Amino acid sequence: MYPILVSAAILVILVVLLKCVYSILWVPYKIQHHFHKQGISGPGYRPIFGNTAERRRLVKEALSKPIASPFHHNILHRVFPTYSMWSKMHGETFLYWFGTKPRLALSDPAIIKEVLMNTGGLFERMKFDPVTRQLLGAKGLMELTGERWAAHRRISSSALNMEQVKGWVPKIVASITDMLEKWEEKRAGRDEFEMDVHKEVQNLSADIVSRTVFGSSFEEGKRVFELQEKQMHLASQYHSHVPIPRFLPTEKNRELRRLDQEIRGSIWKLVEAAKNRRKDEKSRNLLSLLTSSYKNHDGEEEKLEINMILHEAIRLYTPVTMLVREPCKDVKLGNLHIPANTPLIMAVIATHHDTKAWGEDADKFNPLRFSEPRKHLASFFPWGLGPRTCVGQNLTLVEVKLVLAMIIRQFSFVLSPAYVHAPAEFLTVQPQYGAQILFKKILN
Repeated sequence: MYPILVSAAILVILVVLLKCVYSILWVPYKIQHHFHKQGISGPGYRPIFGNTAERRRLVKEALSKPIASPFHHNILHRVFPTYSMWSKMHGETFLYWFGTKPRLALSDPAIIKEVLMNTGGLFERMKFDPVTRQLLGAKGLMELTGERWAAHRRISSSALNMEQVKGWVPKIVASITDMLEKWEEKRAGRDEFEMDVHKEVQNLSADIVSRTVFGSSFEEGKRVFELQEKQMHLASQYHSHVPIPRFLPTEKNRELRRLDQEIRGSIWKLVEAAKNRRKDEKSRNLLSLLTSSYKNHDGEEEKLEINMILHEAIRLYTPVTMLVREPCKDVKLGNLHIPANTPLIMAVIATHHDTKAWGEDADKFNPLRFSEPRKHLASFFPWGLGPRTCVGQNLTLVEVKLVLAMIIRQFSFVLSPAYVHAPAEFLTVQPQYGAQILFKKILN
């Protein structure tokens, strides 16, 4: 009996070892060889850890060096340092590794258009890891596929269409008004005062979401946003290392679970409170007053200029540095044969700064470039392209335009000497050290 048990144990160990060799060595090197034959190189696979150490080193170096004065808008090396470095070494399309999983990075507008505009279900979002799923919502719009995604998309698009957003304008204006009143208190009669606009706008966005979604205010939903900010910090740390299984009782895993439970509980309290709150969605008079008061004899030209300025700012400082899709079967893109389930990392920020698409002045702020048709549809896609275009685009643009319009009516502003130009990716692109602005009251 004993020899049989020993033999069985040895057999099990051998099977496990063979599976490990297969998944850790054979499959990655086979994939790497497949792309090498097509002329695609990269930093090279390292067993188990992939390129995690190099990624962490590049990100750490990038965040340690703010952009020196005079400021410029060439920010790729700070917000997407891996793509910046590896594309210089291996070309604009290259292969790198997240643990034992391959990633194919690219920025070719033609390939990006083919991927994002596909309506046949050939390319899906990459399945979220457990931490990202917690942060963005399990079974939410960003993760769903097929018919379930289509049904949720129709509901979301209807809820966030322009007519609905117009109905929220009074609530958005109320949030902005509250913020500006606090600024007046901060000014305390002085001609000039300084604000960290990054923090102010974060709080403003949270207040607008609270009012439009839950019918409450930022103060009521404040705990949710504080918890989500902590959750984002932990998620950012998680993605900079080789993932640790969620079932292990590490300190970070325990904290992530605690945050998730508290966030869910707090949101349900807001939902219940919203059900019991009287709703008033019919007041739209302010919208007509607001739009008429913004118009002058050059109203349409003024609107066009604002749109161009916003588009150029978003092009240079795209909030999301990359979009990710996976082919559900083997596919050919351009001249590349790509195996099924290979994540495609579409470098949005690199495409937005590409001199081939935007000219030699691609890193300069020039809103007039949007007065002419773009050379390629996928040269500018901050909201995505195709069927999965961001459903919150209308709300975001209306919010930004209203904020700008209401601020410039009361204040002039310049960068503070305390400002440090250091854009960084923290799930989205944000100023690493805040955005200190000096404001001066406009006297009527």
